[in-house]
Amino acid sequence: MMLRIMFKPFASLLLAAAALLAPAVHAEGYPNHTIRLVVPFPASGATDIFARAVSQKLGERLGQAVIVDNKPGAGGAIGSDIVAKAPADGYTLLLATSSTHSIGPSFGNVKLPYDPVADFTPIAHVGDAASIMLVPNSAPAKTVKEWIEYARKNPGKLNYASSGPGTVVHLTAEYFKAQAGLFLVHIPYKGTALAIPDLVTGKVDVLFDSLPSGLPHVKQGSLRALGVTSLKRSPLLPELPAISETVPGFESVTWFGVYGPKGMPPDLVQRVNKALNEALQDPGVKERLAKLGIEPVGGTPQQFAAMLDKDRAKWKKIITERHISPE
Repeated sequence: MMLRIMFKPFASLLLAAAALLAPAVHAEGYPNHTIRLVVPFPASGATDIFARAVSQKLGERLGQAVIVDNKPGAGGAIGSDIVAKAPADGYTLLLATSSTHSIGPSFGNVKLPYDPVADFTPIAHVGDAASIMLVPNSAPAKTVKEWIEYARKNPGKLNYASSGPGTVVHLTAEYFKAQAGLFLVHIPYKGTALAIPDLVTGKVDVLFDSLPSGLPHVKQGSLRALGVTSLKRSPLLPELPAISETVPGFESVTWFGVYGPKGMPPDLVQRVNKALNEALQDPGVKERLAKLGIEPVGGTPQQFAAMLDKDRAKWKKIITERHISPE
C-alpha cells in the first residue's frame, strides 16, 4: 500500500516533466519530413513568386524540402483558414500579406472563418513591397510638395485611380488624402493596368501603383514618379524621394509574413525564424525579390507581431473614419 501511494506522486512528477520537455524534444527532431508553405493566392502572382524564391533556401537551412501549396480564393481566406486549422507542429506554414491579416479583417462587414490574431503564430516579417506615386507628364507638379499644393488649390477637381474599392491601392490614396488634407475624387478600375492609359492621357490625376507595375512606364517616359510610399527611400529605387519626406509619417507598404497555426511551440518558431532570416540574406533570393519590387526584411517574431499591431490599427482607423467598403 505504501509503495502504491508513493508511486502516484512520482508518476505525476514524471508526467509533468515530460510535458515540459515535449516542445524541446519535438524541436530537436524537427523537421523529419516535407514542410508545406501555403500561399493563399493563385500561382504566378507576387506572393506565389515570393514563396518560390524563398522556399528552396528555407528548405536547405531546415534540412527538409519546403513545397509551395497554392490555395487561392476568398481574398486569401481559404488558404489562411487551412493553416489556422492545421496541427501546430511546424509542418504547415502560411505566407500571408497585409491583405489577408491587416486590411481584409479591418472591414466590419467581412466575416472570416478564423481570427487573424488568435488563430496564428507570427514567425517572421519577410518582406515589404512599396508603391510609387504616379502622375501624368502633363501634371504641373514635379514634386510631392508641389502636387499637394496644386491639389489644395483645386479641391474636388482632381481625382485618383484605384484597382477597386477596398484594395491597398484605394486605401493608400485615402491615407494620403487624410494625411495631406486633400479632397480628391475616387475612380475605381478593375486593376491598375486598366487605369494606366487614362493616367497617361491625363484623364486621371494620380495613381499609387506597385513598383514592378508602375516603374516601367516611368522608365519609358510615359509617366512621372513623384515619390515612394515606404517610410524611407527604397534601396530598389534610391533616387526617388519617400513621400514621408513631405508628409511626415506617411507609409503604405504591402508586407509579407510567415505564420504558423496558433500554439506552435516557441522552439519550432525560433528554428523556422532563424532559417527564414538566413534565406533572405541569400544573394539569389534578394535578386529575385528585387525584380518583384520587394525588399527583404527579416527580424524576430516579436518584431513581426509589433508591426502587425501597428499596421492593423492604421488601416482600421482609415477604413472606419473614411467609411470605406470593399464593395
